Amino acid sequence: MDWIFEFDREGLAAWCGDRGMPRHAADQVLDWVYRKRVTDPSAMTNLSKAHRELLSREMGFLQGTVAADQLATDGTRKLLVDWDAPGEGIALPQAAHAGPERPVARGRATECVMIPTADRHTACISSQIGCPVGCRFCASGIGGLEGNLTAGRILEQVFLLSGLEGVGRISHVVFMGMGEPLANLPAVTAAIRALNAEWGFGISARRITVSTVGLPAAIRKFCEFDLPVTLALSLHAPNDELRRSIIPWADYSTIDELLDACDEWFRSNGREITLEYILLGGVNDRPDHAEQLASHARRLRANVNLIRYNEVRGLPYARPSTDDVLAFQSALRERGVNAHIRASRGRDIAAACGQLRHERVAG
Repeated sequence: MDWIFEFDREGLAAWCGDRGMPRHAADQVLDWVYRKRVTDPSAMTNLSKAHRELLSREMGFLQGTVAADQLATDGTRKLLVDWDAPGEGIALPQAAHAGPERPVARGRATECVMIPTADRHTACISSQIGCPVGCRFCASGIGGLEGNLTAGRILEQVFLLSGLEGVGRISHVVFMGMGEPLANLPAVTAAIRALNAEWGFGISARRITVSTVGLPAAIRKFCEFDLPVTLALSLHAPNDELRRSIIPWADYSTIDELLDACDEWFRSNGREITLEYILLGGVNDRPDHAEQLASHARRLRANVNLIRYNEVRGLPYARPSTDDVLAFQSALRERGVNAHIRASRGRDIAAACGQLRHERVAG
């Protein structure tokens, strides 16, 4: 079975031509899916009956099953999507909370989140099942990496979120869900092209952000990508010793090496880096940490997004106090750094990366 979100425009036109359909039928199908949100070929009324029947036989439209759907008091919406198709992977028992047709998510599931604000709808999506990085404070990497998502499964998350009540159109996409995007670069870049394309979601490249823990070689490879997306570096510690204690991948490169690669990113496309920094209570939120972080931010001319940690059951990290967060921001600003505190969203539905999946599997 082929799957619609795995195709770009040219690929779908070739698929149609190979089956005796006119190549322009690809544009009609893509319009039905991306613009009209129709995934039932029988409803694609500008196609002939024979072609609608062919699509029904040979083209699949949705690979995932929504195994959990949670709405926070602040309007944040989180979906847990299970990628185990019928007859594939492990056998799954039925879940009372999900209805008689929905399985319990076990392992082969990822999360995606809709974050609404007054002027935008942001889709936070996953690029892998699990995560290879294994940050000590993050639920995504518990259990390690189980596999890469295909470009189609990445796009399907955006499609599912765009269909939620009151959303309509996705305005921004952030690759800040489960997984390390630059460790799945071919699928991520293919998905970005469809997110940006006129025949696809039509989202400006400048409204697409890829967040990476960062290996210098992976960042330099990403410099070759020709769409002007935003790159965010998840730094989370201002010195190598502390960073290695909370991020295993930090063993493979120093902060200076990462910043050199980020400098190359800026030289290659003129796009400034954003530094993401999760504040862990009593771990990386002290005044000397702010002073060190300010030096890195000034070197890159980077904005800093400060993120208050969302506690994960079973992990020994705490959410910092409001006073400590404000003091950390002030210390950065006093040193000439543009630092913002990202609003905590969806705490009441475990909206931080990997939490819902972890809590479902852990029981």
